Amino acid sequence: MSTVILTGLPVPGSPLTDELRSLGFDVRPAALPEDTAAVLAGVPADRRVAVVDSAFVGHVHALRLALTDPRFDACAVTGAFAVQPGARAALDKAAALPAQGDGPYADRLARAVEAAGTPVQRPELGTLVAAVPATDAERAAADAAVAAVDDEAVRLRTAVKSRDGFFTTFFISPYSRYIARWCARRGLTPNQVTTASLITALIAAGCAATGERGGYIAAGVLLLVSFVLDCTDGQLARYSLQYSTMGAWLDATFDRAKEYSFYAGLALGAARNGDDVWALALGAMILMTCRHVVDFSFNEANHDATANTSPTAALSDKLDSVGWTVWIRRMIILPIGERWAMIAVLTAATSPRIVFYALLIGCAFGALYTTAGRVLRSLTRKAVRTDRAAQALADLADSGPLASIGIALAKGRPVAPLLMTLAGSVLVIGDALRSGYGSPWLAGAAVFYVIATGAAVSRPLKGALDWLVPPLLRCAEYVTVLVLAVKADVPGALPAAFGLVAAVAYHHYDTVYRIRGGSGAPPRWLVWTIGGHEGRVLLTVVLAAVLPRDAFPVALTALAVFVALVVLVESIRFWVSSGAPAVHDEGEPA
Repeated sequence: MSTVILTGLPVPGSPLTDELRSLGFDVRPAALPEDTAAVLAGVPADRRVAVVDSAFVGHVHALRLALTDPRFDACAVTGAFAVQPGARAALDKAAALPAQGDGPYADRLARAVEAAGTPVQRPELGTLVAAVPATDAERAAADAAVAAVDDEAVRLRTAVKSRDGFFTTFFISPYSRYIARWCARRGLTPNQVTTASLITALIAAGCAATGERGGYIAAGVLLLVSFVLDCTDGQLARYSLQYSTMGAWLDATFDRAKEYSFYAGLALGAARNGDDVWALALGAMILMTCRHVVDFSFNEANHDATANTSPTAALSDKLDSVGWTVWIRRMIILPIGERWAMIAVLTAATSPRIVFYALLIGCAFGALYTTAGRVLRSLTRKAVRTDRAAQALADLADSGPLASIGIALAKGRPVAPLLMTLAGSVLVIGDALRSGYGSPWLAGAAVFYVIATGAAVSRPLKGALDWLVPPLLRCAEYVTVLVLAVKADVPGALPAAFGLVAAVAYHHYDTVYRIRGGSGAPPRWLVWTIGGHEGRVLLTVVLAAVLPRDAFPVALTALAVFVALVVLVESIRFWVSSGAPAVHDEGEPA
């Protein structure tokens, strides 16, 4: 059990002790600051421990934010300070020092721990109250301020993302936050809600796979239910501060698993009615993944850059001050809420082919809009990018062992990474489109792709537009697989290609969330084992050149299974380990 050390003499009539116990703390008294070290010595080092001033007046949720958030080693508000085991040694040292200075003892401990080099999180309280009044008049004023604000209403409001899409904000969050509270009061965890969302989406995909109108209607309804649960799990985590590394990983990966499984369900349903839309399903998955990689690459390249301003960014900030433009700009990029709503309605009312046409057109427009804006920002700003950003882009490139050929050939020579990547990508995709199945000329284009893209990563990716290198590599790999499967023109080729791209895309999303969490890319052995992007492109091309058409789907399936097994085993091992980061996406809607 977590422990709170209550410092100072008890205040008659104060509900503080009961409030702390309601948060799950064992409360121990320390009448004088000098007694704190002795009480600390009796608390095991592997438990959360907090120091709270007995004169504290404030909302229970303010205490909850300061004392129970698992994401931070040290966290504080006025009069309350808590540490997890990672910061326990710093607290012990601070408590062993003479109690000097002004203000509540908990605040002095927090300042001492911070001065010693341990970051202390101080949550934004907004209208919530956290105070340590010195006089009866101040205490009466603080009590009045507490009574004037409903902390449960604040808790519900802050359970919702501060920035979200139009559909989610106005059609889901107004009631999903109450579902989150219902779940919290019954002891349900965000991970359980996340899993329920996945299961619901998979059932929806199964309904779509029936190919019947009733199945399509059920699929549309269940997809919306899955999205409500998807919003609820994050709101439950924020409402009850139940953040976890496992939850972060599940939330980061299940969204894509749900959406892409639904694509597969639509394709299977269409096939039952004699309409082959696997190419459209795979195209939609490729477009969505490449669009996300554009987002990730741009953000990684620029979030810690210096001199990171531009006229385009200034114009965007100016538009943000005009309320209605914010919602329009969020909606036209077709974020996850709008996208899933569109898919659900069109699935229930039309056909899988129309769903994919609408999805491809809408997402292509959104991708062009956001990419064009980011290109303009990059060209008009004079940003100085860091070594960390360059390394993140190199990791996102996902280069394998064959890239060393291009790196060696480019050694000592001036290289334009974006131009080399563009040349290799255009050549391999263009030749795949131009050539027939099994053309030996395509192998030459693939070899050039290997050399060109290897040369592209031979120098740090710090150029203004070098963040486009990873998405171009994703596009080249995925589209090459798609085109070759179409050219094979045999049953099973496109579903096998869908499975292969899904497995590789999971690896790329996994890489993104490891980088976001500060853990770096997956281990080098994993990237080399699955060949890197250039190795997989060359292997796929060679398989198409040497295998008869009927054998190509089998080869793609075997490759997909191999990549999926290797990537999933390593990914699960990493995300359930103690060293995995807690990644919580509170930014742009996906």
